[in-house]
Amino acid sequence: MNVDGAQDKGKEIAFFDAHAESDEYDVFTPQANDALIAAFVRLSGLPAGARVADLGCGSGVFTELLRRRGYQSVGVDISPKLIALGRSKYPGLELIEGDAEHLPFESASLDGVLLSGLVHHFPDPRRLASEVARVLKSGGRFVAFDPNRINPFMWLYRDRASPFYSSVGVTENERPVLAWRVADIFRGEGFRVQTDYLAGLAYRYVASRRTRTLLPVYNFIDSVVFNLAVMRPLRPFVLTSGKKP
Repeated sequence: MNVDGAQDKGKEIAFFDAHAESDEYDVFTPQANDALIAAFVRLSGLPAGARVADLGCGSGVFTELLRRRGYQSVGVDISPKLIALGRSKYPGLELIEGDAEHLPFESASLDGVLLSGLVHHFPDPRRLASEVARVLKSGGRFVAFDPNRINPFMWLYRDRASPFYSSVGVTENERPVLAWRVADIFRGEGFRVQTDYLAGLAYRYVASRRTRTLLPVYNFIDSVVFNLAVMRPLRPFVLTSGKKP
């Protein structure tokens, strides 16, 4: 386990390169993917034609959906094999191999940033937030989605403090986020930040075969129980969004 707050990039690359070989790491259903992009559109308020970077783009699923929405989208991922896979799946889509803590963009060059399940891969996301602030124009927007540590399923299955924690299908850099902590980190970079929560994102795949058999049960509970208004802070995903002054 990484204890100094730095992301072990070698382990991230090795993990996601391995998944690229089997093309099985698009974990959500197409409907869930559409819901996440709809959340980006709603929270960012950016119009079609805006230049938007999808950080942690993987094989480019969300980058392509952003393009279909009319954005000038570009994807960045640390895994060279996922980038290669994305280029083969989506010809003409702009995908770049790169490190989200050292982004390959000029300062103040982007209108928007989507952090695709990325923040929770950083034990200390402050450098990531600083880079997002650097590359966004004044008035630019970011939206991040990450698993919510307060959600009982996410905590039981994916938090290292849980007695039922499973390391199958995740890197040791990962941990579900606390919404207030992510918001504070981005506020520290000068953003005006808001927090929302999202339920009903159905999974189609998890790495553990045993857990995969339980996905219909989880997806049902998620869509029925956690969509109740009273359950809002316990929903499985935290949506953090902000505007650069």
